[in-house]
Amino acid sequence: MSVDWLKMTAAEQGREIGAGRIDPVALTEAHLDAIAAHPFGPRIYARTTPDRARAEAQAAAQRARQGLRRGPLDGVPISWKDLYDTAGVETCSGSDLLAGRVPLADAEVLKNATLQGLVCLGKTHQTELAFSGLGLNPVTESPPCVNDTESVAGGSSSGAATSVAFGLAAAAVGSDTGGSVRIPAAWNDLVGLKTTAGLLSLKGVVPLAARFDTVGPLCRSVEDAALMLAALGGGAAPDLEGASLAGKRLMLLETIVMDDLREAPRRGFGQAVERLQAAGALVERRELPWLEETFPIIGPLFAGEAWGTWKAAIEAAPDKMFPPIRERFQGGAAFSAADFVQAWQKLDQLRARWSAAVAGYDAVILPCSAIQPPNAARLLADPDFFTTENLLALRNTRLGNMMGVSALTLPTGVPSAGIMFFAPPFAESALLRLGQAAERALSAG
Repeated sequence: MSVDWLKMTAAEQGREIGAGRIDPVALTEAHLDAIAAHPFGPRIYARTTPDRARAEAQAAAQRARQGLRRGPLDGVPISWKDLYDTAGVETCSGSDLLAGRVPLADAEVLKNATLQGLVCLGKTHQTELAFSGLGLNPVTESPPCVNDTESVAGGSSSGAATSVAFGLAAAAVGSDTGGSVRIPAAWNDLVGLKTTAGLLSLKGVVPLAARFDTVGPLCRSVEDAALMLAALGGGAAPDLEGASLAGKRLMLLETIVMDDLREAPRRGFGQAVERLQAAGALVERRELPWLEETFPIIGPLFAGEAWGTWKAAIEAAPDKMFPPIRERFQGGAAFSAADFVQAWQKLDQLRARWSAAVAGYDAVILPCSAIQPPNAARLLADPDFFTTENLLALRNTRLGNMMGVSALTLPTGVPSAGIMFFAPPFAESALLRLGQAAERALSAG
């Protein structure tokens, strides 16, 4: 058993298992021991599943000895956000409204990952019902940012990100409705993949706004993200061999997303763009002023659907929720059915314009978040600060959800500052190849 195992990428752990140099049982015990001993363990994991993890690790070890491994991540321990149903284990999406909820079956993506041999370490803390980009949850726990433990980790997949960043899981599964994979990934210097809505099953996933909800991994490398995507979907991993930035056309979007950037995100993004260009990428700056029409319809689409989904449960026990989160849900009551339909009609038009505008580019690039992780105590003490920081945190990522893209965020080398890549819907394989080349260029700088 070695603490260095906990710093390896998931792919590296998998290769070591395949080579017989790591025993999956010892690897799983190392992770469980680290979770139990870590001072932030209880703030990151809502609950661990040691019996399940040990049984899965023992089965993986036997397959490895027999040369029957199910895939490159067979025997690798990962964490799951607390909105993925886990048979016989409480799953409450970070909310007291669902306290004591114990599903009978695993979520579909958890079933797929288990069939590929991945080991389930447990369930990670998150924002209540996944409705915030900050990661503050005074009802359960608020995981700390790896770069500043007095600050929030980003949400809503806060525990997912920190389980990987603090070495308490090889990779994590989060969800992204408006940025909930990408923001915590960026703030904790990880790779975060937002998949296209509909690519991966939502069966057995506690919803927020089902038409925008997506499953996505948070990882230490693009290779890990590709392997996790395959495990979650039950398919083959994208081929990353030979990936290059030479001649790739990137649109640097300058409408809205570059406004009000704090110093570190601006610096990280600027340095990243320089490194992409040095590696052969062709970067073209463009403004798309009509994108401003997107933001007024976010309310009826996100809050409207979220309120329609959770109205009865919230009205039955409103005091069980952190007020700023409850108020975000209640804001959906202001929108009518007609507002919702008209917003979707408008969004369909905007998505068509987006597709035409980005045709011919390999990806659109932009800063993942305009801000860095805010101080947790100040967020608790100042509701106005909570609101303004939450909106700024989510602004750039939500644009990707609204346009229906696949998206990837990578660390820039500046702590808690990520660069984001938007690619067309269902173009995850091409996006990950681009990401592999970009990761190499950014780390070389």
